[in-house]
Amino acid sequence: MSLPKLQRLWLCEAVRLREEHAGLLEDSEANRRAQAAGGDLATRIEQRALHLAERDGQVQAQRHWLQGARLALLLLGLLALASGAGLAVAALGDGQTPVNVFWALGSLLGLHILMLLGWLLGLLFGGGHGAVLGRLWLWLSEKLARDASALHTGPALVLLLRRQRLNRWLVGMAVHGLWLVALTTALVMLLALLSTRRYGFVWETTLLGGDTFVALTQALGALPGLLGFPVPDAATIRASGDSPLPLEAARHAWAGWLIGVLVIYGLLPRLLLGLVCLVRWRAGTARLTLDLSQPGYDLLRDRLQPNSERLGVCDAEPAQLYQVQSAAGVDTSSGALLVAIELDDRRPWPPVLPKSVADAGIIDSREQRRQLLDQLTRFPPARLAIACDPRRSPDRGSLALLAELARCAGATRIWLLQPPQGETLDSERLGDWHRALDELQLAHRESSPLTWLETGHD
Repeated sequence: MSLPKLQRLWLCEAVRLREEHAGLLEDSEANRRAQAAGGDLATRIEQRALHLAERDGQVQAQRHWLQGARLALLLLGLLALASGAGLAVAALGDGQTPVNVFWALGSLLGLHILMLLGWLLGLLFGGGHGAVLGRLWLWLSEKLARDASALHTGPALVLLLRRQRLNRWLVGMAVHGLWLVALTTALVMLLALLSTRRYGFVWETTLLGGDTFVALTQALGALPGLLGFPVPDAATIRASGDSPLPLEAARHAWAGWLIGVLVIYGLLPRLLLGLVCLVRWRAGTARLTLDLSQPGYDLLRDRLQPNSERLGVCDAEPAQLYQVQSAAGVDTSSGALLVAIELDDRRPWPPVLPKSVADAGIIDSREQRRQLLDQLTRFPPARLAIACDPRRSPDRGSLALLAELARCAGATRIWLLQPPQGETLDSERLGDWHRALDELQLAHRESSPLTWLETGHD
């Protein structure tokens, strides 16, 4: 399973949270595969979590959660588009009355500046996690995911990122991106309105003098002026205090000044801060690791890294186990293997096998089962035939073993043995076997699979 690093660590946290709430999962196969994969403790925890997440549906739940998150961002983006268009229309009006330039400027940039200051203060003093927006995005994502398995998906992501202080950059990208959409829409709408309607511009005051507005206008226009945006001269500013000037140059100067201020103090800060958040996010996710000090991970240490392994002591390989030579670069070898499950002593075993087919013997005990599964995990055969005695009932333990063995081979076939001479087979019990194996989607036959084992076909 090939997933980006963030998604793999995210699944590890989701599995850890699930086990904290519901207790340790049945993980014998996952632990065995993690030990076979090798590596340090973090790598083994990751392998274990990925296997459990795939088995229990949390990988699919993560996909649904991500789809919900993208849909939530799309809805917020559409809201930003509508808001940006509304800001421009509210700032300029219908063209029937003169535009008060500072009221227009407040309509375009007032809320933006307040929210930007709030974000900066939160970044400096409050951790910058954007709690309100983060909770809204998490809530929308979970609602839109519609997956019961996603219960721990959202909280796991929040905990993983908060531990590395990455929440601020993820939420920052979303906040600045949405504001950039809104302000860009406002700019486009502003240009469209100014291009298709004739507006007059004025400023009005009761308490302040004209010199104050001249100084304020020129101060705000200083940075836009450096980039080529027009700035009204002092005479034009003073003359616009009583009524809109009919001169074309005055209207162009005020319109250019309004656009320049929107670009410099609106779009540009959001764009630069969004890029900063993106750079910090990528750098942080590249360094992201599991916190192995968490109690849930610490409990796995002895299960995934046994003391004998950490000390470098390895037991000799049991004599009865087979060896399957693995081919480089592929998941399974070209070998074939026959194994039997819980056969009684009256049945002669094994049958005469072709030279290319290995015999793994009869599996009766828990230790033999563990050894065989360990061996299959390291050297998975291309073809595996499992002989079963259909006179026994297909109990849950036997079926679980069949499923585990089948996952360790390229192709698996169940051989339902004929009863010894003089005995009859209960048709109802045989039907139980057929139904159980069909549910496991395992191929099964009563005839010998030796030809298939040797050649790959019947």
